[in-house]
Amino acid sequence: MKGHFMNFLSHFYFDRRSDSCYHILGTVLPDLLKNADKTIILHPEKLHHTNDAVNAIITGWNKHLLVDRYFHSSEFFLHHSHQLKKVLLPAMAGSPVKPFFLGHIAIELLLDNLLLTTNKITVEGFYDHLNGCETQVINEFLTFAGLNDTARFFKFYEEFKKSRYLSTYTETHQIAYALKRICMRVWKDPFTPGHEAAINQVLVRYRESLSDNFMSVFNEIEDKIKAA
Repeated sequence: MKGHFMNFLSHFYFDRRSDSCYHILGTVLPDLLKNADKTIILHPEKLHHTNDAVNAIITGWNKHLLVDRYFHSSEFFLHHSHQLKKVLLPAMAGSPVKPFFLGHIAIELLLDNLLLTTNKITVEGFYDHLNGCETQVINEFLTFAGLNDTARFFKFYEEFKKSRYLSTYTETHQIAYALKRICMRVWKDPFTPGHEAAINQVLVRYRESLSDNFMSVFNEIEDKIKAA
């Protein structure tokens, strides 16, 4: 299962009460496409379709962009991605991976893990939504947004749903492995087993330090969305 799974579950959190599977799909579709084929670049933000389901995907897509913008400019993200970079540095000595890159992804994965382990959302709820979407509607959206060859995306997407890879995010010791998988997209051999073990120790400790106040960033973003 290739792909750099970004913070799918953090995106799902903001729309966890939505009853539209197409809206939910839209909130994670930019990252799904990036995983399937990083050369795919779509900009459906201002498009409007005659089919409500296609429009629901577009609405979800716009929500994804909004959440990303608020998250990546938040004090919480800037502070913790920097702190993680610093505490991970000794653990990754000799690795080709850029510390900035690792700090950025590590905080996103830890947030997904915390949402799951504190029962704010469930992995089943997320996959149930994806499984509720019809392929022809998704295909309609993709071609409408300008993607002529959708086969590669669907090959990845079916595998993504089948593997239920995000279930591993509940296991804190799997986060270093997930990080390694992401880094393997850019670097051939990002970590040795020693790196992985050391990174894991750092992440387990850091997760503990976050567990009391991690919801503050979600609350802050929700407030900004309401005010927007």
